[in-house]
Amino acid sequence: MVFIIAEVGTNHMGSIKNAKQIIDIAKDAGCDAVKFQKRNVEKVYIKKFLDSSLESPWGSTQRQMRLHREFSIKQFKEIDGYCQKKKITWFVSCWDTESQISMREFKTKYKKIYFYFNRNEYDERY
Repeated sequence: MVFIIAEVGTNHMGSIKNAKQIIDIAKDAGCDAVKFQKRNVEKVYIKKFLDSSLESPWGSTQRQMRLHREFSIKQFKEIDGYCQKKKITWFVSCWDTESQISMREFKTKYKKIYFYFNRNEYDERY
């Protein structure tokens, strides 16, 4: 059996409208599931990286951009309802334990644990 997953990640750019459009496209393309990402930005990235400059529609730092692109539990509840309505499976790749715990309430069929990068190597780069 082939099971096709559309990677949404944070490509929704913090917009429920964009997320629903991506879900619709995935469903129309014959995908079996859509996968989002969830992380605690303040815990996953180091302060130096989060404070670094990045111009975006949501601010001038990596922190502002990344926080904007993270869905809240309330937003994921809307995604849950929309995916049920569209009859497409959804789940989340959680980057940290806190996110994994917070997403348990959805009881999604699949769970993906993010393969975390080597923290020491990451700290040296940023």
